[in-house]
Amino acid sequence: MTARIRAALPLASAFALIATPLAAQDAAEPMQAIDLITMPRLGSPTVSPDGTMAVYSVTTTDAGSLDRSSQLFLRSLIDKDAQPIALDLAGGAASFAGDGWLYYLAEGHHGGSTQVWRAKIAADGTVTDGMQVTDIARGVGGYSISTNGEKIAIWTDIARSCTELSCDDSAKPYAPGPGEGRLFESDGGFYRHWDQWETPGTYSRVFTADLADAMSSDAFTPVDGAIGAGGPQGDTPTKPFGGGEDIAWAPDGSGVYFVAREGGASEPYSTNLDIWWSDLSSDAPVNLTAANEALDALPTPSPNGQYLAYVAMARPTYEADRQVIMLRDLESGVTTPLTQDFDRSFYTLAWTPDSRWLVATAQDVLDTPAFRIDPRNGTVERLDLMAGNEAHIGNVTPLAGGDVLFTRDSIGAPSEMFLSKDWGMAEPLTQVATSTIGKFAPVVVERFSFAGANGDTVWGQITKLEGHEGPMPAILYVHGGPQGSFNDGWSSRWNPRVVASQGYAVISVDFHGSTGYGQEFTDSINGDWGGKPLEDLKLGLAAALEKDSQIDGSRACAMGASYGGYMMNWIAGNWPDRFDCLVQHDGLFDLRSFYYTTEELWFPKWDFGGSYAENSALYERWNPVNYVENWKTPMLVITGEKDFRVPYTQGLASFTALQERQIPGQLLVFENENHWVLDAKNSLQWHNTVFDWLDRWLQPDE
Repeated sequence: MTARIRAALPLASAFALIATPLAAQDAAEPMQAIDLITMPRLGSPTVSPDGTMAVYSVTTTDAGSLDRSSQLFLRSLIDKDAQPIALDLAGGAASFAGDGWLYYLAEGHHGGSTQVWRAKIAADGTVTDGMQVTDIARGVGGYSISTNGEKIAIWTDIARSCTELSCDDSAKPYAPGPGEGRLFESDGGFYRHWDQWETPGTYSRVFTADLADAMSSDAFTPVDGAIGAGGPQGDTPTKPFGGGEDIAWAPDGSGVYFVAREGGASEPYSTNLDIWWSDLSSDAPVNLTAANEALDALPTPSPNGQYLAYVAMARPTYEADRQVIMLRDLESGVTTPLTQDFDRSFYTLAWTPDSRWLVATAQDVLDTPAFRIDPRNGTVERLDLMAGNEAHIGNVTPLAGGDVLFTRDSIGAPSEMFLSKDWGMAEPLTQVATSTIGKFAPVVVERFSFAGANGDTVWGQITKLEGHEGPMPAILYVHGGPQGSFNDGWSSRWNPRVVASQGYAVISVDFHGSTGYGQEFTDSINGDWGGKPLEDLKLGLAAALEKDSQIDGSRACAMGASYGGYMMNWIAGNWPDRFDCLVQHDGLFDLRSFYYTTEELWFPKWDFGGSYAENSALYERWNPVNYVENWKTPMLVITGEKDFRVPYTQGLASFTALQERQIPGQLLVFENENHWVLDAKNSLQWHNTVFDWLDRWLQPDE
């Protein structure tokens, strides 16, 4: 049985690479927005119990209608020359279980709701014995099969007061009628979160049953127990981004580990995710991490049942604290911080099948490599799985004998699947997007470092078309978070390659506050949003222009989203003479109004040392609205009406400031997008609008 992946990121030097997997043909056309949007997308692979084959999904987008569809494929792991086989299977979210069946989600026999199905998959791709295994009226949001294939866990949104899936929770106290108005109490916690209005008292909850009985809703029992009995009242998987990594079966199927954060009035101020254990009885679950008031996540039991590995933060209410791998001896209860002395934050966890090693991923400078951790002493070893830069490694699945299956993407190319034999250099197993991306003109990605604020080493990247003749205008990319990174990875939204393909040099800088450089560097942005980061951006742009004489610094625009959008508003008032234009997406404009309208309040409270009322002076010190009198740079403002993280009124305020000061500007509003632009047609419009805006200010008049 394969291990389960748990996934919850001034010496000048440079490393150059050609960021395309195939030799480009002569006069190859540069990549365009439509090419990015229609690029095939590889899904997460799942491996058969005997380790001989993997199943994965490929999502494609029709270039005409922009409709998306997915197809499941099978790939042999023992024949390196084998071709992928399309499976005659209409479904998604596929996963192998220890019983050898492939489970997946598809529409039920009676239509309407999503249910769990399973089928037998032969090595030649033959699909047999397909059958529906759940029949739950409200539908299945997700599922997990026990290692022995005898039990199933499903999750769905249901009132916390319900102990049965057939419970009638249709009466909603927040909608008393007779009108359509929502009515919320002030002690209810979240009333909206990310992009959805909340239904008080309703959570995503996990129910389990014997697999043989799973066609009956009455066979399922909740792992969080009866309300008031001591179990959590919160979402599992956690919202808005949690998934199957929040649920883990004990190897013998005797119970379930699950992650939850207590709902209610405290939730908007809390990062206290806990790991709970349910023995599937009628008793309340046990909180295994109650002693830690910060985050605990990614429960990952060893295949031999001896240990529970997970990640933990140390500082409550700080969402960007370092995630240390913890190891709990399940017999004694003794918990040891394995990676306390390794200054990186781990985001995925998996055991080797023999329980000998943990394999985890963490950001490290501009890469996200895999690391091998010895559970006996906490020794951390960076694995060298790829020739050249590791770029972004994900979906790590350790196999028997030191083999490792994983996906890898970079700025130059989307995700593909690779297999490492005996911890060695990996070889590709798929060409989902390789042949497509190889048709376009290649780009060069060059890494550089420089002395930033306080003399600290800061890293950046330059992405530009290979072989381009003549000067290139500069685009300064500013990442969000702010505790994040524009690392060497593919993106379907903020993609440096597609921007560089328009004839621009894209410069990204991992300013103070970025991840992958140690916790102290990440912490350094706290209370200093417009200080060291802006200094790093100034110095980084100068360093890039000095390094690459082809970049025309006299023609330059800057662009960013979220914190990057904040920085556009901050640059407009505090570096107003540098850029020909700005692109501001979902950026914070007024920190006072932002504080009172955002939802996850732990974030501003930590980064600004308290609530607005408690520390208004610091909020106002770094508040872009206070510098509007300096604005003069043309700005494109983009926002989504379903963005509850940075409410769209922040964008409207920026646009009003532009109008009031008669500064050239545009406002692009998406009615049905959240903090991100996800719909294919909206994405195409986003790119076309952005590219037209950049061309308007950076391209010479014909």
